[in-house]
Formats: sequence, structure tokens, C-alpha cells
Amino acid sequence: MYTLYIANKNYSSWSLRPWLLLREVGIPFHERLEAFVEGPSGSSRARFLAFSPSGQVPCLHDGELRVWDSLAIVDHIAEAHPEVWPEDRAARAFARSAAAEMHSGFGQLRRWCTMSVGIRVRLHEEARGAIAADLARLQELWAQGLERHGGPFLAGPSFSAVDAFYAPIAFRWQTYGFPLGEKAADYARRLLSLASMREWERNALAESWRDAAHDAEAPKSGEIIEDLRAR
Repeated sequence: MYTLYIANKNYSSWSLRPWLLLREVGIPFHERLEAFVEGPSGSSRARFLAFSPSGQVPCLHDGELRVWDSLAIVDHIAEAHPEVWPEDRAARAFARSAAAEMHSGFGQLRRWCTMSVGIRVRLHEEARGAIAADLARLQELWAQGLERHGGPFLAGPSFSAVDAFYAPIAFRWQTYGFPLGEKAADYARRLLSLASMREWERNALAESWRDAAHDAEAPKSGEIIEDLRAR
């Protein structure tokens, strides 16, 4: 059985992607959560090197194999479980391309709207302007997938890896309230309503540990108006 190493569910968007995919597709795995903690005991990276060659999460252990980086993890899982990608060839080509674009793109959205599941933020105008182009491309891509492949997911009737790659955007939308058109907002709500997403959110809100570096990011983009995390 796979073992998936992840970090804090409140912050780690990259951990969410393979975790959610495995859950939604129904592939058994063991979860190992290693918290981001910087301090006298050393950096997270130094500790993560014990289980991840890159010193980063996520990292998948498959027997003696170590697979790091979310896109590589998905490709590895697909070797044994091809159902993580759509069966239809055209849908699969779109899904792979869109997942790769998420993996390498949307830099302004990542910078200004880092994932922090347990807070709500009112974005400053500077942040809204900075992410506008990324939001336009995001909605264009979502509309293309939903219309071309019929929905309710991006590449057709079933949840697949491409939906897992965009799932953190749904949490970011919930946190920062940036504008989305009706169809994009419906898709984001669809992701948020998944049982596995609700489980991730419950666990994120219950986390009692904090990481100062991650917590310092959101206030640069706006005003924190609510903190729902456990004290």
C-alpha cells in the first residue's frame, strides 16, 4: 500500500492534490502528516529529508520507491491505476495539459492568495489587480473543460487528476473571496462539496499548530476578517 507524506492541511496545497485524488478515486493509502515548523529544532526541510529526497512534500512511498512532486506522483499512480486520468483520449489530453498548466503557471494567484484554509481575507486592491490575468485564464480554462467534456468535472463525468490539481483554487476562493463568474463559482462549490474536501477542511481547522512563515503571507494581500482555526 502507498504511504503519502503530507504537511499541514491548512497550508499545503501541493499535499492536497495527490491526497484528494487517492481519496476520490478510492485508492488505499497510509497518510503521514509532518507539520511545517521552523524554529530552534531546525527547518522543516531538514526533517523532511528523512522521507523525501527533495526535502519537500508531498512524497509518495511505494515499497522501496520514493516519488516526489505532485505531478510525478500522479504519473506514478497512473501506471497502476489508469483511472486517475479520463478514459477518453481527447479528455485525457485536455486533463493532462490543464494539470501541467496548473503545476507550472498561475504564479500571481499563488503569490497573492496562498492557501490558508482556516481564515477569511478581504483582498487589497493591489492584490486584486495582480491576480486579474490569472483569474481570467483560470475561468477560460475551466469553461473550456466543462463545455467541451460535458461536466460536471473538468474532463467529463468523473473526478480525475485535473480536478485534484485545481481543488486548492476552490479553497483559495473560499478564503479570499476573489471574483469568479457563475459557472466557475459553481465548479468551485462542487469541489468544496466533495466529501474528501470537507474532511480535509475539518482536519485543517482542527490543527492547533501554526507556522509563522505561512501565517505571514496572507496579511500581505489583505485584511484578515475571520480566523476559524482551533486555538
